[in-house]
Amino acid sequence: MDKQKIENLKAIIQKIYLEDDIPWVVGYSGGKDSTATLQLVWLALAELGGEKLHKDIHVICTDTLVESPVVANWVIASLENMERAAKKQRLRIKTHRLTPEVEDSYWVNLIGRGYPYPRINFRWCTERLKIRPSNKFVQEMVSKHGEVIMVLGTRKAESNNRMRTMTKYEQLRVRDFLSPNSTILNELIFSPLEDWSNDDVWMFLMQYPNPWGYSNKDLLSMYRGATADGECPLVRDTNTPSCGKSRFGCWVCTLVEKDKSMEAMIQNDEEKVWMTPLLDFRNEIGNPEFDRSRRDFRRMKGNLHLYKGRLVHGPYKKEVRQEWLKRLLSIQLEINRTGPKEFKNFKLITDEELSVIRRIWVVEKHEFEDALPDIYKEVTGNEFIDTMKPNSSIFHKKEWDLLQQVCTEKYPEEELLPQLQAALIDIESTNSNMRYRSGILKNIELEIRKSFYKNEEDAEKFALAKLHRKQEFGGNYDSEADIPEEVEDEELC
Repeated sequence: MDKQKIENLKAIIQKIYLEDDIPWVVGYSGGKDSTATLQLVWLALAELGGEKLHKDIHVICTDTLVESPVVANWVIASLENMERAAKKQRLRIKTHRLTPEVEDSYWVNLIGRGYPYPRINFRWCTERLKIRPSNKFVQEMVSKHGEVIMVLGTRKAESNNRMRTMTKYEQLRVRDFLSPNSTILNELIFSPLEDWSNDDVWMFLMQYPNPWGYSNKDLLSMYRGATADGECPLVRDTNTPSCGKSRFGCWVCTLVEKDKSMEAMIQNDEEKVWMTPLLDFRNEIGNPEFDRSRRDFRRMKGNLHLYKGRLVHGPYKKEVRQEWLKRLLSIQLEINRTGPKEFKNFKLITDEELSVIRRIWVVEKHEFEDALPDIYKEVTGNEFIDTMKPNSSIFHKKEWDLLQQVCTEKYPEEELLPQLQAALIDIESTNSNMRYRSGILKNIELEIRKSFYKNEEDAEKFALAKLHRKQEFGGNYDSEADIPEEVEDEELC
């Protein structure tokens, strides 16, 4: 990396910083690109010093709560170092660890609501876990200051799509080096590394010590450990593998066929074998071979949807969600007991998420057996302390089991009858003391509609007959899009 190139970039950063009072927000993920970007900004501002540091630099890190544990711990420790170093060096740098709203979290949606695991054509995770938390922070800054400059480590060399996007917005620049954001008004994007290659990034990180006291060599080792061959060259030709191909992200990510980075970490480092249960659980969740059988044949609100003559399955069944929660808590306990000491109190799922999942199961899904506290105690040996205990019905597991037994014995061919009866009993019992009972009949009707069929075969016959009738009478019916455009995501599950 040419030293003059670095000096020129620092001069550009200083110029843009001094031009106005618009606050800066630097995106930091702990990876090489965001580290290099923040390091450049830090070094440039440190050279200014004194009264010239007239505005704050906000470093934001979006923690999805399902990040790779190794990377998550790395980032948290990095942010703590930044706070101490900035204070010591008298820099106006403030750190912010952003997390998704608990209702948006991965486990609340997968285990709580039963959303199918994310895939390319149903990518519900990115918006909820990453985009919303950062956009909320930026929009609050815009509301307070009128404008904001977002500093990102995006590079054209990352991909052809990235290059096309960055080139497009270059042409719309209203100031030198600052591009408009397509989604947030009054946010300008500054990408200091836009023309850098992977090797440029690594050479810079190796040549310039980290200013907040964290080791860039350790970062390199982490990337090296996440490559299949354990190599991480700084200078390469087009046929040489690069650390740039290492992928750090959510350990549960099912948008890729395999989590090669985690596989490589486990393979290359005996001290990371403790992550094997995470990889196995991720592969189990994202197994397409068995996914259809794990899901209800109805959508979230009970509606049917045909695709090529078959019902498209919706949310995960109760027993699947309960088993996954048990597995998750067991893995968390195993990591706490046998993992590295820094993971002694590490949580894969927070108590707040558990409380919301419990509420969804009991209140929204009418599963009044209230299984979560029992699952928690079975796995951990401890009582679940719930600060948001749901207002459940007067019935519990004993009554739930009895109801299941009677329905199955009396009407074995009616597979949905236990669910229907449970829902009707729960609706009535939870509303029995209400003075005004408006909406109860509507809720009861909805539950009856959801369980109108004996089983999946009966429901599919009903949906096909409906399709044929509409086609026969010339109805404008598209079996692959029989869902109103205005429906929420929950109805698409």
